[in-house]
Amino acid sequence: MLLEAGFGATSAAWRKVVPDLSRTTRVCAYDRAGYGFSDPGPLPRDGADIARDLDQALTSARITGPFVVVGHSAGGLYARLFAARRPDAVKGLVLLDPTVERRAAGPAGDGLDGIRRRVTRCLAVSEASPSPPTADPQWSGCLPAKADDHDVEIARRPDTWRNQLSELDSLFGRTSEQVLRTRGVLTSVPTYVITASDTAASAPKVGFQNPRSVWELQHEMIAAGSIDGSQQTVLSSHMVMTDRPEVVIAAVEEMVSASRAGRAPAHLPPSETIETGPSETFSLPGPDPLKAPDPPVPSPPLNP
Repeated sequence: MLLEAGFGATSAAWRKVVPDLSRTTRVCAYDRAGYGFSDPGPLPRDGADIARDLDQALTSARITGPFVVVGHSAGGLYARLFAARRPDAVKGLVLLDPTVERRAAGPAGDGLDGIRRRVTRCLAVSEASPSPPTADPQWSGCLPAKADDHDVEIARRPDTWRNQLSELDSLFGRTSEQVLRTRGVLTSVPTYVITASDTAASAPKVGFQNPRSVWELQHEMIAAGSIDGSQQTVLSSHMVMTDRPEVVIAAVEEMVSASRAGRAPAHLPPSETIETGPSETFSLPGPDPLKAPDPPVPSPPLNP
């Protein structure tokens, strides 16, 4: 099993699910280039680069699969691109409140300005000479609340932030275009899409009868791209694996069991009830789950 974290998060984001999942199957939570214990990668960075890095790392480690791939937030885009590289080896996708691919005219119009300003500021602080002490307010949002020496070392590395900026700038450009080109490639890959209620509730609703959150509908469309796909909304913040680890564990274990038994996975349980805003009668693109980026967290060593 492969765990692909969201933007700004390291392999430590999975700490609540790895112990239980490792009793069922081999688990690999890794750090993308420029994150945690991984060296920075060459620029520019987009989804295809990230999927290729993972593919090459597995090849170098002689890990051949089969795989169930779990992707959170922007990691859902990268998980799908990796699955498109290895559709025969990937036996299931579990996408947790995944970012939805969409085209933007350019970084200036992608709606990610708040995150970009933070990362740009962190880059500037990391390049300052002399470097400010970690207690300096300039580091706000650049370090975990309880940063250790390794966290500080990574934050002081300018390439850490350059990698993140490049990843961010490509998200609704090259990366989304790459994911759009995978349509039809993943039809035979069973897919679970789990939507966070907080994200769904922040989106407009559409329809006169039984109005639905735009975000849920977009996630249903991702699930519908697989002949064995289903979607479920659960009561949770965007950080589903932190708030509802039992939901993630159950979904992954069913996907693994189905693969081993050579059967289709059971459909996800019915969605949990959420309260959403006023109904709208027109379509909007929905919220961007990156509006509240995954907080920087310390990363443990690779857990194969």
